[in-house]
Amino acid sequence: MRGVFVPHVTPFDRNEEIDGSALRELVDHFIRAGLDGLVSLGSNGEFPNLSFEEKLKVVETALDEANGRVPVVAGATENSTRGALRLGRALLDLGADALLIGPPYYFKPSSEELFAHYSTLAEGLDGKILLYNVPKFTGINIPIDVIERLAEEHSNVIGIKDSSGSMGRISELVRRLGNRFTVLAGTADVMYPSWVVGAHGAVVAVANVVPEPCAELWRAFNGGNRQKARELQLRLNLINEVVVKRYNQISAIKVAMEMMGLKAGKPRLPSLPLGEDALRDIESALREAGVLNSV
Repeated sequence: MRGVFVPHVTPFDRNEEIDGSALRELVDHFIRAGLDGLVSLGSNGEFPNLSFEEKLKVVETALDEANGRVPVVAGATENSTRGALRLGRALLDLGADALLIGPPYYFKPSSEELFAHYSTLAEGLDGKILLYNVPKFTGINIPIDVIERLAEEHSNVIGIKDSSGSMGRISELVRRLGNRFTVLAGTADVMYPSWVVGAHGAVVAVANVVPEPCAELWRAFNGGNRQKARELQLRLNLINEVVVKRYNQISAIKVAMEMMGLKAGKPRLPSLPLGEDALRDIESALREAGVLNSV
C-alpha cells in the first residue's frame, strides 16, 4: 500500500442511479494516468448515501475493470460494529485487496470503544485493514495511542489514511509506527511534506480531478527530483484549496471532473450542484494551475 491512491467518486446518472459504464471509464482513466491504486466507497464515493447493495455494485465494478492492474481498497465504514463486519466480509468476498474503515460517527465512541470496535473488526475480518481518520466528517480524531495498540495486537491492521491535515500528527504516526505500519496522507496539501518525514503515500480527493500530476508528484519525489516535486505540490495546493476546501467537497470535485472532460455526474441529494460563482471560481483555479487548457 504505497504510492498515490484515488478515493474515486461514484458517478450517477440523471436519476441518481449508479452509472456503471461511467465508473468503468473512470477506473481505466485513473489507472492509465499512473496512479498506484483505487479506493472505492471513501468519502468522495458518497458511501453514506449508498445502500448495501449499491456499495457492493461499486466495488464489484471497480474490481472487474481494474482486473488486477492496481490494488482496490474498499470502504467498510458503518456506524455499528456489526454492520461494518457484514459489509467488510462481503467486500473481501468480492476480492477487495484491503478495507478502509473509519470510526462510528453518530454516537461518538470513547477511546476504549474505538479500540473495541476496531479489535472486533480485526478479529472478524480475514483481510487487511486500513484505519481511516477523517475528523472533518466524523468529528473524531482517532488517538494515536489507540492506533499503536491496534497495530501491536492485530497484524491485519496494516496502516492508516490520516485526513487530519496535521503534519505534527502524521510525523508522530511515522515516528511511532512507520517501520511496521503504512501511513498515508489523506489531504493533498501535505503530500510532499508528509513523504519527507517518512509517510508511504497518499489517498487524496484531488486525484479525481488531476490524477496525472498526483502520480507525477510521487514519481518525482521517489526519483529524487525535489524541485519538480515542490512545484507540483504547489500547483496541487491551489486546486485542493478551491475544489476540496472551499465548497461542498463532493459537488465541487464532480463539477471539476466534468470540466476536465470526465463523466462524474451530479452528487446525490442532499448535496446540490454548485452555483455560477463557484463554477467560475473552480474553472479559474484549474486554469491558473495549468490543467484545464490542456483539455
